[in-house]
Amino acid sequence: MATSREKLGTYQRKRDFAKTPEPSGATKTAKSRRRTKELRFVVQRHRARNLHYDVRLEVGGVLVSWAVPKGPTQAPGVRRGAYHVEDHPMEYVDFEGVIPSGEYGGGDVIVWDTGTWEPQETDDPAKAIADGELHADLHGEKLRGRFVFVRTRADDWILLHKRDEFAQAGWDPEEHPRSVLSGRTNDEVKADPERLWRSDLPAARASMPIKSNAATDADPDEIAALDKLKTQGTWHVFGRDLKVTNLDKVLFPGSGRRKPVTKRDFLRYTAKIAPTVLPYLTRRPLNLHRYPDGAGTKGFWQKERPSHAPEWLGQWDNPDANPGETVTYMVADEPAALIWAANFGALEWHAWTSQVDKPDRPTYALIDLDPGTSTKWADLVMLARLHRDALDHLGLLSRAKLTGRRGIQIWIPIARRPSYATVRAWVEKLSRSVGEVAPELVSWKWQKDEREGLARLDYTQNAVNKTLVAPYSPRAAANGPVSAPIHWDELDDPKLKPDKFTMRTILERLASEGDLFRDVLTARQKLPPLK
Repeated sequence: MATSREKLGTYQRKRDFAKTPEPSGATKTAKSRRRTKELRFVVQRHRARNLHYDVRLEVGGVLVSWAVPKGPTQAPGVRRGAYHVEDHPMEYVDFEGVIPSGEYGGGDVIVWDTGTWEPQETDDPAKAIADGELHADLHGEKLRGRFVFVRTRADDWILLHKRDEFAQAGWDPEEHPRSVLSGRTNDEVKADPERLWRSDLPAARASMPIKSNAATDADPDEIAALDKLKTQGTWHVFGRDLKVTNLDKVLFPGSGRRKPVTKRDFLRYTAKIAPTVLPYLTRRPLNLHRYPDGAGTKGFWQKERPSHAPEWLGQWDNPDANPGETVTYMVADEPAALIWAANFGALEWHAWTSQVDKPDRPTYALIDLDPGTSTKWADLVMLARLHRDALDHLGLLSRAKLTGRRGIQIWIPIARRPSYATVRAWVEKLSRSVGEVAPELVSWKWQKDEREGLARLDYTQNAVNKTLVAPYSPRAAANGPVSAPIHWDELDDPKLKPDKFTMRTILERLASEGDLFRDVLTARQKLPPLK
C-alpha cells in the first residue's frame, strides 16, 4: 500500500512551494497532528483558468480530489461532471488564499464548505474509488446527505446527490458564495488574501488580519505613541482615534518582586495581543468583566452596549431576548474595539460560544474544571488528563487552557449543528463517566457550599449566553495573569500553575510557540455517540 508521501508525489512535483502559499504536505509535527477517527472533507471554490469546485475527501491520510466545474448540488439526481485529479495533503483542508499567477492552479481559493464524511456500502473507500463507485454521506455546513461518485472512463466521473431527507430541488451552489471558514467571497480573498473580510460591516472597517500566530501585528510607532502620552490623551491606533485616560493608574497590583501593571501597560498589552485574540471574539456577543478601580476591587458585568460607545463599535441585537434581558450586545469586530473596552475598565473578555448569525448553535463544546476549596492542583491536573484520554479515545481534537485563576478549561471545536441542549447533555455524560474514575475528587452539587470542597466538572456552561474567558484575556488578579492555552503534555510539567503566564510573559511565549488554540477556530467535528 502506498504511503501518504508516495501518494503526494504528483501534487508536490507540480508545485513550487517557494512561490505558492499552498501546504507542501512534507512535514507533520506531533503537536499539530489531529487525532480523530472521523474523516474530513473540504470543497474549495477555485477560480483558476476557469471557475470550478474542488471536492476533496480524506482517504488513507490524504485528500482524494475531484474538480467539479459546475459544483456539487443538493438537488437530487442532477449529474455533475467531475474530473479526478491528484491527491492533496490533509493540510489543504483549511487552505484559503491566492495561488500566484503562472503557478499551477493559479487563482483565488476559498473554503466553500467543510465537515466530516462517512463511506457507505463499503469498509474500504480507497478500493471503492479504485473500482469506480463511491457512496458518501457528507456532514458539512452546506452539503449534507448521500452523494455518489461514479467513474465513466479514465479520470472522468459524475457526482450526484441521492433522493434523501437532505435533498433540495433547484439547489445552486452559486447562490451560496461565501467561505465557511472566513465568511469571504473569492473576490474578497483575491483583493486581500491575508485578511478576514467581514461582509456585515461597513467597507471602511470590514477587513482584518486572519493569520496572526504571534503578537507582532501592532504598529511599533503606535505603541511608542502610547508611551509618549502623559496621563491621558488621544491615541491613534489600528485606524481609530481613542481617548485614553488615567494611564498611570495601577490596575493589577504586583506581588513579591513583581511590579504592578498600570493602565498604560494594560493598553499596550491589549494592542499587542488584539490581532491574536480577535478571531475568538469576532461575530460573537461580548460580555465584559469591568473593574474601573482595578483588580482587587469589586467588579461588575457589562453586557449591554453602552449608549456612549462610539458609532463604529460593533453590536448585535438579540431577537430572542426576554423582558429585562440584554438586547444590544457589543461585538469586538476590530482590534480597536478591544482597546476601547480595555480603556473602559474591562479587565476580562468573555465571548459567547456561538456566533451572531446562529446564536443557538455553539461552535465549541466546553468542559470547565472548577476546583473546590480543598482541590489540590495535582488533582485538577489528573481530572484534565482523564478528560484528555477520554477525548483521544473518541478521536476528538481538543485544546486545554489555563484559566489564569485556579482552573483548567477544555474546548472541543464542533460543527454548528447540535443545539446547546444536545451539546450540554453530551458533555455531562462524558464528564460523569470521567467522574466515576475519581469520585473522591468530584461533586455534582450546584451550590459551592454544598460540594464539601470538591471539584465540579461544569457542563452547564454549554448554554446560550453562557461565556468562558477568552484565550489570552487577562484575569483580575495580582500580577495580571492571563488565560493561557497550553500543550496537553505541559500537564506533566511540575512547574505548571493555572496563573503561570501573565501579561508580561505571554507575548514571548506566543512568539515562540504560536497560538496553541488556533485549531478550535477551524476544526468542525461531529460529537460521537457515547455509550
